[in-house]
Amino acid sequence: MKVDIITVVPDLLSSPFSHSILKRASDKGLLKVNTINLRDHTTYSRAQVDDYPFGGGAGMVIMIEPLVNAIEALQKNTAYDEVIFLTPDGETFNQKIANTLSLKENLLLICGHYKGIDQRFRDHFITKEISIGDYVLSGGELAAAVVVDAIGRLIPGVLNDETSALTDSFQDNLLAPPVYTRPEIFRGWKVPEILMSGNHKLIDEWRHQEAVNRTKERRSDLLD
Repeated sequence: MKVDIITVVPDLLSSPFSHSILKRASDKGLLKVNTINLRDHTTYSRAQVDDYPFGGGAGMVIMIEPLVNAIEALQKNTAYDEVIFLTPDGETFNQKIANTLSLKENLLLICGHYKGIDQRFRDHFITKEISIGDYVLSGGELAAAVVVDAIGRLIPGVLNDETSALTDSFQDNLLAPPVYTRPEIFRGWKVPEILMSGNHKLIDEWRHQEAVNRTKERRSDLLD
């Protein structure tokens, strides 16, 4: 999979993809993430990419021209399955969306900044709009990192144990059950005996019930 990210602040994205699982995905050739500096595609002086909003009001708006220049340059070499704008008023990101996007070959993510991007670009180029929650960030870079991380770990071969992602929270509209590891007893606190029984059928049933119980307690809306 290839993911291109258009951003005004590319340095914000240098760290998230240089460590841990996503780095291994890159090293294996399973995931390639490219950052494109929007300022490299403006014709304005001093690398300007934003201007005041028509009609007045606070804040600045990213102009349409550098965005179009950037995407048209990229489309000469890549046919994107989705062009995604990270925005607070987009569809709330969830595991189902991550699963769907993980099956794509080429994605383009657009990171907003300031008060957003010119609506005309959204109308004519964006195919999907995503929000990672009901709050506002300084820009879309951190949201892009979240989306790429959630997608990247689902690509076959990225995780050492490919079944691990299938048991994550939200895969079956359930939160994950509690997990334990060594030592078996710590300060008198014991691991549930069922997990030490070796009976995998009963363990699976216990885990499922614990997942249901935790979901009822913490996210009953998922069960609806």
